[in-house]
Amino acid sequence: MATPLVPASHNCLPLRRSPPILRRSSHALPSAFPVRCSAGKGDSLGEDDAGSARGLKSVTLGVLAAWAVATASPVIAAGQIRLPPLSTEPDRCERAFVGNTIGQANGVYDKPIDLRFCDYTNEKSNLKGKSLAAALMSDAKFDGADMSEVVMSKAYAVGASFKGVDFSNAVLDRVNFGKANLQGALFRNTVLSGSTFNDAQLQDAVFDDTIIGYIDLQKLCTNTTITEDGRATLGCR
Repeated sequence: MATPLVPASHNCLPLRRSPPILRRSSHALPSAFPVRCSAGKGDSLGEDDAGSARGLKSVTLGVLAAWAVATASPVIAAGQIRLPPLSTEPDRCERAFVGNTIGQANGVYDKPIDLRFCDYTNEKSNLKGKSLAAALMSDAKFDGADMSEVVMSKAYAVGASFKGVDFSNAVLDRVNFGKANLQGALFRNTVLSGSTFNDAQLQDAVFDDTIIGYIDLQKLCTNTTITEDGRATLGCR
């Protein structure tokens, strides 16, 4: 594992005497670390240089902390997202009927909702208007469900099936619908800002009064499964 290098502070002054010779060992630090600052007599640090040394220490600790957080966070490698393990809660699928009690458009939630592989086929009442912010929905089935007025901000729905789902008046902000089946889905007065549909199936999907940004629309229009009527409604060129 490479050790991050921290450049010497520009306030550092060279030592009055030659630095000692460092012998190589398996524990030797990189050359950027053995830096000493001196502005007074001998090798003692003056007030200004002591502050510089403390600043250098703070920078070093900050770099190391940032590196530690980066290595501990979920990563995207080779185009794939590393998801958390499947929840073992026996009622995890029923969590969709409650939703996130503090769910917001920025994906904030009070408890993670793991709906992966759950089956909500033809669910007509328990999903309507629910907040499913940041829900994990990949490989779940929602075919024929009523999901009108639902909030799915930052949801992950890769590979899920939404055939014939009613998304009227829903907020589908920054949802990943990659490889999802959305045939015949109804997007009436639906917010689709920031959502992606890479390799999604959108045959016969209805886009009446859809709210979508220009750049997002350009990306959506590249999907070749959208019918001519759908493209005309969206304004695809």
